[in-house]
Amino acid sequence: MTNIRVGMGYDVHRLVEGRDLWLGGIKLDYRLGLLGHSDADVLIHAICDAILGAANMRDIGYHFPDTSEATLNMDSKVILKRVIELIASKGYQVVNIDATVCAERPKLNPHIPAMQQCLSEVMNIDLEQISIKATTTEHLGFTGREEGISAYAVCLLEKSIG
Repeated sequence: MTNIRVGMGYDVHRLVEGRDLWLGGIKLDYRLGLLGHSDADVLIHAICDAILGAANMRDIGYHFPDTSEATLNMDSKVILKRVIELIASKGYQVVNIDATVCAERPKLNPHIPAMQQCLSEVMNIDLEQISIKATTTEHLGFTGREEGISAYAVCLLEKSIG
């Protein structure tokens, strides 16, 4: 018998000069980066919140507060690895991730395979378990004005019982 749970995550960060742009664990060559306490990888942060939500373990800010010196400029891949360890301590494992990144620029589709590869290695799951999509907002809202990037993620977890 199994216990199956779903979680949803969302994150947004402002684009600024003088920061690197990290998405899905990889550094993109772009003139702007995302502002945040950590490396501000919105995709990983949304995935972490989806995973934690599915396990009923609160959210990324609870475990990795933006008021802590320990998390300042932290690599989000480290955060994701620790989230996987947290859910494993409760007997959960990731079945799949489905995520969408909303950005006008840079164009993300060429980078999706590298993001999937990176995330599969960090989470120790198969590439086929990670779906990443990219979209724009047709120049509407803060994303359309290229002021920031947002990401949504859904996660399915499984726990073997008995």
